[in-house]
Amino acid sequence: MKPFNLTATALCSALILAGCGSSGGGSSDTPIISSSSSSSSVTSSESSSSVSSSESSSESSSSVAAARIKVNQLGFAPEAAKMAVVPAGGSGGFAIIDTATDSEVMSGDLGAYNTWAPAGQSVALADFSQLQTPGTYVVRVQGALDSDPFTIGETPYRALNAAALKAYYYNRASTELLPEHAGTWARAAGHPDTNVLVHASAASAERPEGTVLSAPKGWYDAGDFGKYIVNSGISTYTLLAALEHYGSFYAAQDIGIPESGNAVPDLLDEAMWNLEWMLDMQDPADGGVYHKLTTKNFAGAVMPAEGTAQRYVVQKGTAATLNFAAVMATASRVVAEYETVYSGLADEMLAAAESAWQWAQNNSNVPYNQPSDVSTGAYGDGSFSDEFAWAAAELYITTGDDQYYQAMNPTSVPISNPGWSNTAALAWMSLAHHRNQLTELADTSLIESSILSLADNIRAQATASAYGVAMTNGDFYWGSNGGALNKAMMLMQAYRLSDDMSYANAAQGLLDYALGRNPTDYSYVTGFGERPPMHIHHRQSEADGIVDPVPGFLAGGPNTDAPSDCGGNYPAGSEAKARAYLDDWCSYSTNEVTINWNAPLVYVTGALEALYAD
Repeated sequence: MKPFNLTATALCSALILAGCGSSGGGSSDTPIISSSSSSSSVTSSESSSSVSSSESSSESSSSVAAARIKVNQLGFAPEAAKMAVVPAGGSGGFAIIDTATDSEVMSGDLGAYNTWAPAGQSVALADFSQLQTPGTYVVRVQGALDSDPFTIGETPYRALNAAALKAYYYNRASTELLPEHAGTWARAAGHPDTNVLVHASAASAERPEGTVLSAPKGWYDAGDFGKYIVNSGISTYTLLAALEHYGSFYAAQDIGIPESGNAVPDLLDEAMWNLEWMLDMQDPADGGVYHKLTTKNFAGAVMPAEGTAQRYVVQKGTAATLNFAAVMATASRVVAEYETVYSGLADEMLAAAESAWQWAQNNSNVPYNQPSDVSTGAYGDGSFSDEFAWAAAELYITTGDDQYYQAMNPTSVPISNPGWSNTAALAWMSLAHHRNQLTELADTSLIESSILSLADNIRAQATASAYGVAMTNGDFYWGSNGGALNKAMMLMQAYRLSDDMSYANAAQGLLDYALGRNPTDYSYVTGFGERPPMHIHHRQSEADGIVDPVPGFLAGGPNTDAPSDCGGNYPAGSEAKARAYLDDWCSYSTNEVTINWNAPLVYVTGALEALYAD
């Protein structure tokens, strides 16, 4: 996700923010570590009002306040791996307590205490994977606060998966959200985008500056109202991949959007809202794709209908055009399964993908350069080999044309955790899923070994971690929670290739991290867990006057790279990285939400639901 180019002064002028000042944050000697501002209704674990009587007694027995046992605050499928993290100060073994009867149902020995470098904390693991009886439980250790309650049940993530997908509906542009679909979060339509101007940076002979275009629909990218092709690309692809990989799971899903109940899975209905916008972002004269559709500056903390400034399409570029080509090639083969509903659309999408590919061949090094009069998210990227590989792979899979596999040059394509600026792993992910339908030219051994080598490295990080999660010091960048779940998604590709449950267990650990098994004691998804974010950087959630934020959004998470927002002053050094999170609207560097972080949340929760339902 891109840093917002809002100054601290601009943030403070929109509303009174805790910690805001001319420098954009508190003083450097007043660190902010995973606790809310004075205006927040979410408290840190040390001051939570939800301490049970057993926790109170254990806390009073020590002169130092006990720390909470960390656990996935939603729960687990019966057959899933189940771990809790016990902070230093706990002694003896652990017990699992049935909350209905306050009785012990399992006990075990703790692992050895070790320090997890990203948090600078000494912790031990409690492994209770053998407990499979449905119920609601807590983990108890003498000298520590009980864990938050969690459930063991057959469908632990079904509601979470539906909410994470429906978050895209809540971020739809160009439409009213009606109470029968949006409930409490109903709102007026914003940004019709039927009167969009061509910015000077995007002008051409056929479409000079000031030309009026129509490009409605699409999703608001994040906490702002912009629509960006490169971030939209990885987000839409990830959703389409979830449908390709777990079609039967999504075919049965009803998330309560206007299209629910038609002959198409809700996931594809939702993806189509964005795909239709993406098609309008291609210049039919030459196949190039505009980088973004935004106002020139960010709006304040207002509802979409109040954001009425003029909107523009801004500059064509190589990254945007190749992202478009990859996504349209993917969408073409998915939509082809529903030809009776989308007559001719699969062919239209493939033609658009091939036209974009040709533009990129002729314009192979056109980086996005932010115009001087535009300050919305840049999503700048100066390296395009990953986008070329991804687009080539998707076109190869869809068309069966060997020229695209040759253009990918697979032996030269590295694999690493995917993100909006590094999409090469998506090429390998798609090739692996379709490996049995590829032409003879494809090296299936290379495809499989590429996925497995990445997953092996991620799994090794989990094995070496005192927290049991595949997160290292280098993973706490902007949107670290999205990065964690992208790792989980890639682990699931290895599981799908090998049936080795150790990959799925490592993926489970990363989801556990996002849902509470982390040093902040937050579940990072709005509306889920005992301690979810309440003050996400999301304009609708801030401006609507409703206490609860829009549900189903994954907050960005710990990040020590904050430039100037109110979350920017954390303790120096690697020991603070995993605790550098602030649940406050003004901490856009740690508490913004985006469509690209939600996408792997949808993928991973659906994958684990499908795994344990089989």
